[in-house]
Amino acid sequence: MGKLMDKVKDLAHRHDDKVDQGIGKAGDQADQRTGGKYTEQIDKGVDAAQQHTGEGDTQR
Repeated sequence: MGKLMDKVKDLAHRHDDKVDQGIGKAGDQADQRTGGKYTEQIDKGVDAAQQHTGEGDTQR
């Protein structure tokens, strides 16, 4: 399992821009489906997740 996680982390770091976009889109979908009720919490979660990819850039 350790080698698999290392490969996933490596891919995420090499393609951090795409991962960040995917995280952002997922956050937007969650926000839309909850009717904006949890926008602030979703944004915090998206930002935290995006900081774990690449160089910690956040795109929204």
